[in-house]
Amino acid sequence: MSLARIRSFAFSGIEAQPIEVQVQISSGLPAFLVVGLPDKAVGEARERVRAALTAMGLSLPPKRVLINLAPADLLKEGSHFDLPIALAVLAAMEVLPREALARFAAVGELSLDGTLNAVAGVLPAAMAARALDLGLICPQSQGGEAAWAGAIEVLATPDLLSLINHFRQSQVLPPPVPALAVAVSGQPDLADVRGMEAARRALEIAAAGGHNVLLVGPPGAGKSMLAARLAALLPDLDPMEALEVSMIHSVAGMLEGGRLVMRPPFREPHHSASQAALSGGGQRARPGEVSLAHRGVLFLDELPEFPRAALEALRQPMESGRTTVARAMAHITYPARFLLIAAMNPCRCGYLGSASRECSQAPRCGEAYQGKISGPLLDRIDLTVEVTPVPIPELSRAPPGEASAVVAARIAEARGRQRARYGEGGPASNAEADPKHLVLGDDARDLAERAAEKLALSARGYTRMVRVARTIADLAGVTAIRRQDVAEALAFRHRVPGRVPGRVVLAGGG
Repeated sequence: MSLARIRSFAFSGIEAQPIEVQVQISSGLPAFLVVGLPDKAVGEARERVRAALTAMGLSLPPKRVLINLAPADLLKEGSHFDLPIALAVLAAMEVLPREALARFAAVGELSLDGTLNAVAGVLPAAMAARALDLGLICPQSQGGEAAWAGAIEVLATPDLLSLINHFRQSQVLPPPVPALAVAVSGQPDLADVRGMEAARRALEIAAAGGHNVLLVGPPGAGKSMLAARLAALLPDLDPMEALEVSMIHSVAGMLEGGRLVMRPPFREPHHSASQAALSGGGQRARPGEVSLAHRGVLFLDELPEFPRAALEALRQPMESGRTTVARAMAHITYPARFLLIAAMNPCRCGYLGSASRECSQAPRCGEAYQGKISGPLLDRIDLTVEVTPVPIPELSRAPPGEASAVVAARIAEARGRQRARYGEGGPASNAEADPKHLVLGDDARDLAERAAEKLALSARGYTRMVRVARTIADLAGVTAIRRQDVAEALAFRHRVPGRVPGRVVLAGGG
């Protein structure tokens, strides 16, 4: 009887849980069995391993080959178990030295000819291997991704034969270098936006404090154009944020070229997206759009057209910064701290309150359409902005607005003041700030309290309004929140798009 083992990983959210791949070759009827709660992809690994060995001129011994994935009560999913199973089998056949394999963990999918294909989750696997004081064996195309884990030995191999030659010292696999991020170019510039001063101001406040925004206006007013320029205003991710965001994208299999994500992501799912697509889930509990937009921007165009259940599922991550996918056998939590920018028409036809083309079914059309957005969801939106169409003569003759780089510089200064206030381990922006850090002047407090009572703000609505005021004060470079800061925050929170008699009122609080 021959026994060999190697480490691999199963993924729960962005955490890699250690798995021991054990192989036993014993006498008995020829068989190749995989146990330990494997899914279909893991069960099919035996055929890929058998074909890869045949391609190298090897064959399984005519004995009973048993593969156990321990712990046996944890579900094993994914094709990344191909490589550790093959390596443990080769070690049990005494083709590879067991002592050398004991120093490594492995992830990778095998082709029928023995080459290795890229798999999801290499970066979290490398981080977990480093914590276990192990090296990592992975596909060559993902060596640059694994190298970001730091002080860890990475063997990035193009195929199984090259790895065998490396361990038998007839070939040397060069150590990979971290894949460098590519500079993002060609992003939409805020200078293209002419007029729309209130909307531009709202974008600046939102980017400076991480506040959620709702843009309301008729078709063609420029809502999508404004939203597309928000991500360029955000500062680069710091090293810890970049690593966290990259781990999410790695688990989702979306880390292009193994390069870390250094810029805040921008996600814009179509309004036909399901609840699982937005908040995470599916058969293998993959991260959803709210997690892929972590530390970045989530743009929901045509907000009322999204399924009601999908929108209501946003309420938890908007408040807590994380989303939990509950299954019968596991609860998986993904980070989901995103800046939401949503856009919608005032009614189904889009022209409620328009001076040039009035809605024929007003106000009932607007009431039914806006009623698709629940009050609790609106209560989590900090800035509501009416986007009115810019007249054509003004659009063609007006000078360009401020460029994104100029506005981003002010936002970076405001973010710097927030970091100094909250410290390294504190909130990343005012949108996450504890109310005890929000110092109001006497005049500002009096206005905020009277407005909260008159406008029937909820406790959440009041706190979010004060957070917006804090961001406005940071943009102005002042220490305490002033009366005018509170007044501007209230104007945005209760800015009613095109108020006319009989119109339904869109308000963020209450």
